[in-house]
Amino acid sequence: MHNLTQEAGAARLAARGIGFHYPGGDWLFRDLTFAVDPGEIVAVLGPNARGKTTLLTCLAGVREPREGNLSRQTEIGYVPQTHSAEHPFSAHEMVVMGRARKVRAWSSPSASDRDAAWAALERVGLADYGDRPFRALSGGQRQLVLMARALVCEPGLLILDEPTSALDLRNQRRVLTVMRDLASEGMSVLFTTHDPTHALHVSERTLLMDRDVRFDETQGLLTAERLGELYQTPVKTAEVLFEAGPRTVVAPDLLTKGSHES
Repeated sequence: MHNLTQEAGAARLAARGIGFHYPGGDWLFRDLTFAVDPGEIVAVLGPNARGKTTLLTCLAGVREPREGNLSRQTEIGYVPQTHSAEHPFSAHEMVVMGRARKVRAWSSPSASDRDAAWAALERVGLADYGDRPFRALSGGQRQLVLMARALVCEPGLLILDEPTSALDLRNQRRVLTVMRDLASEGMSVLFTTHDPTHALHVSERTLLMDRDVRFDETQGLLTAERLGELYQTPVKTAEVLFEAGPRTVVAPDLLTKGSHES
């Protein structure tokens, strides 16, 4: 495991002992300590209702932890899991909104801002959809537009809440490839997922959020035994030979009645 004390100065984001609860409610999480380094992809896994989305909003600055300390050393782009589509903005206009931090007060987006929005749409494979109404797009296409909106502000850390949950296989591959390409260019990425295979394929380290929190190297952390305990269901892993080499894939064991089933 990386030494947070030694690497905190270089980390894009460092969390030390953070916790959060809503007023009058139980703690969703406590004592979370981890860091995201430059050019690193970190995955966050855990069962439903363990506070993963709330954690991301804390990391992105939407809300503050109730305890602990967060150090943010870069601009953050945040992609929520869902977004309402009440207004008749085009996909391109939605992405241009991501340039707000770079537009001076009382000024309108410049030609370069609009060009940057087109480039961000191109990066996620939706340049041909830029003139279409955002609310007319599919759920998966909206998710990709929101990703482009986060990218157009040129963040050092991109935070995504279940970015592949509404996508078909082709677009899942597109999003994961973009994430990996961004990391190779020096951007840091943190994302939540319910698919351990995605974490195994793209993330260097993983944060497991359960009653016992773990943060460690992904390959050693995401074993069938530990994932079975995490999700309370039998899990199998297998090595599959891809063109780039063998990769581990994870699936629930649908044929065996295991000890986690009632």
